Amino acid sequence: MANPKILDDIGSKVSELLASSPAKDIEKNARALLTSGLSKLDLVTRDEFEIQREVLARTREKLAELETRVAHLEAELSARPAASAD
Repeated sequence: MANPKILDDIGSKVSELLASSPAKDIEKNARALLTSGLSKLDLVTRDEFEIQREVLARTREKLAELETRVAHLEAELSARPAASAD
């Protein structure tokens, strides 16, 4: 999804350049073209990216904890004497 602030910034700069020109229609068409092109891309906002990065970091930490726990439990299990079969 395109960032509306970026589109607004681009639009305002184009407006400043073309304010006294009959090219107002070109500006509208350019804005529509940019919006359409950017909306087709699979983009995320910086906030969404940062949130997913934090989720991934927490997931990696949890995985490391679980791997350590499993290794500890496996070590305990292998250290126990095998039950003798009668």
